Amino acid sequence: MCGQCGCETESQSAEKNVSTPRRVELRQNVLDKNDRLAEHNRALFRHLLVLNFLSSPGAGKTTLVKRLLRDRDLTTSVGPLHQYVDPLRAGVIVGDLASDRDAERLRQTGVPVVQINTGNLCHLEAEMVAKAAQQLDLASFDLLIIENVGNLVCPAAFDLGEDLRLVLMSVTEGEDKPLKYPTMFKSAHAVIISKIDLATMVGFNREAALHHLHLIAPQALIFELSAITGEGLASYYTYLSEHIFQCCDKGIITSS
Repeated sequence: MCGQCGCETESQSAEKNVSTPRRVELRQNVLDKNDRLAEHNRALFRHLLVLNFLSSPGAGKTTLVKRLLRDRDLTTSVGPLHQYVDPLRAGVIVGDLASDRDAERLRQTGVPVVQINTGNLCHLEAEMVAKAAQQLDLASFDLLIIENVGNLVCPAAFDLGEDLRLVLMSVTEGEDKPLKYPTMFKSAHAVIISKIDLATMVGFNREAALHHLHLIAPQALIFELSAITGEGLASYYTYLSEHIFQCCDKGIITSS
């Protein structure tokens, strides 16, 4: 993976004659700078609900985000919220190493989308997000969605200034993702078990998956859903609506 965040293997470090202490120091410097910029982003985004979607490649981030953008009227599940945001006014920032294929898929919803190509970096950083946000009319949004690079390692360490960190694991990946990538799951506000319409077909062990999640990430809410069939979306949308409603309750979001 990328050397910038200190995630290269020991063998790669040896080839570069970089000692372990130096790698740790470099990584800490990078994270300190990123954390400062993330706080700047948080102030910039203070009137928005900002979601950071994370997963391994192929877990269904783009499909779920696209479904959310098509179903933007989340308001029916939370009282008088429709007086403020009906439907939600959203923008998207997409991170990929290369290409804009996911961004093009999301633009089909009519929502403004900015693509970030990271090159050899395996994660988004707060500075990248800040620059991308300059291309969006943030003042007109209620919701900003960040679709992070497909990776369950490095993105866990990088705060982007988001309100909610949503980690996806699909039934096609097996039940042990939380055990293999504990740092990512421990950082999640919510974990989404995606593609549940395929669970029986792939022999997904739901009980084992939930056990591992409760063990590794007891702080995270768990949603089981399918962005294709719509199963499980209602409770997930209620969760998002409640957070939007909290913004409204503070008087941050105003009617359009």
